[in-house]
Order: sequence, then C-alpha cells, then structure tokens
Amino acid sequence: MYVLIVDDEPLARKRLRQLLDNMDGYSVVAEAENGEQALHQVQALKPDIILLDIRMPGMDGIETAHHLSKLSKPPAVIFTTAFSDHALDAFGTHAVDYVLKPIKQERLQQALEAAKRPTRAQLKHLEGEDDSVRKQMCVKIRGRLELIPVEDIRYFLADHKYVTMKTDTHEYLIEESLKALETEFGDSFTRIHRNALIADKYIVGMSKSGSGQNCIVLDGVDDKLEISRRHLALVRKKLKMLASHH
Repeated sequence: MYVLIVDDEPLARKRLRQLLDNMDGYSVVAEAENGEQALHQVQALKPDIILLDIRMPGMDGIETAHHLSKLSKPPAVIFTTAFSDHALDAFGTHAVDYVLKPIKQERLQQALEAAKRPTRAQLKHLEGEDDSVRKQMCVKIRGRLELIPVEDIRYFLADHKYVTMKTDTHEYLIEESLKALETEFGDSFTRIHRNALIADKYIVGMSKSGSGQNCIVLDGVDDKLEISRRHLALVRKKLKMLASHH
C-alpha cells in the first residue's frame, strides 16, 4: 500500500516515516507539508492511503479531505492530530480513522488496516458533518483538480444541472447546487435571482438592460446579471449598506 504523509511539522513527518518503515506492506511515496501540496501529490502519485494532519496553516486537513473526495478514486484518509477535540467526534466515525499524536505504532497499524476498507461513503458523510466555509473551490479541469480562491469569484450562475462559477478571467462548471452554495457562502454572497448568487465585495451598482430589466454591475466582469423582482428590495438594501461602508 502506498502512503502519503501530510504534516506541516518535519519532525512529525519523520516520526510517521519511521513507524511505517517498521511495518510490512506499506511504502511511503512522498511527504507534503500542506493541503495544496498534498492534492498535487495525490494526483501525481495516486497513493492508497493519506496520513493527514488536521491543523495546518492555509488549507487544513478537513478542507483537503473535502477536495480529495471529489477525485474518482480518492485515497483512504487517516487524520493525525494532537487534539482529541470535539471536531473529531463529528467525523471520527466517518473518516476511515484518526490517530492521536504522539502516535503509537500499534494504533497506527490498526488505522492502516481499517483504511483498506471502502472510504467513498465515509467521505461523503464527512462532507455532511463539516459545516466550515471553504476558502477555495475545487474544480476538475481536464481530469486534474485545481483550486480557485473563493475571494476571486464574482458570481455563481445556475443552469440546469451545472453551476457556472465566474472569476474575472475564467469560467468553471461545478456540480453543486446554488442552494447549498448560498447556505455556505451567504455571509459574503447575495442571491439576486433564483439562478444567480453574486459576491458582495464586487458589487458596483445597478443598471437597466435594453429591455428595461434591472441588472447588477460587478467589478471585473462585463456580464450583466438580471435581478428578479422578488430579490430587488434586498439588493437595493444591500447596495445602501455597501455605500454606507465606503
């Protein structure tokens, strides 16, 4: 079984490598010191198991596991952590396993054995448990996972089965519902139509389309998105609030 070790502390990585060297049947394919590196390594090396530190600067272990679960064949995830905090109770039952630091050989062996069992359903469950707001969106481009910072996104636009996610330079198709995105990002995005969710920080103002429709003007993109009658009052209120903050 090929194992990827992910931890921001070199000593922790060294310790895990030593433990794995003492076990038959496991081979460390690489080490990563943060979530982004881990995603790239997983795609390049396709490990069977990932030993994933939960608390890392930047993208933490939970968010990394979220992104990994979008791969067609995600590795089995075993979280490693120095904290047996409440967060662990939530997903301790759904990630394949987690081991507490300082990590004991026997405990690691147990977790690795468990990791040979299916993980897809467990990761699905993990997504349901974790209610933190993502800082990056994970999109598949030509079979690879790419990370797009949420702060660069101008809007989400729903169309049938897909949602278009737009930055100032690119458009991406994602398979997520607008409703779920609104629930997650409601603090920084506003619904202006049943099919559109826009980033508050890029709102410039309102304009009228040729056919007399109210549209929102966003910084950095030319698209004029229609504001439905139902959402007009809310958008006006939001504009007033934004104006008073400037």
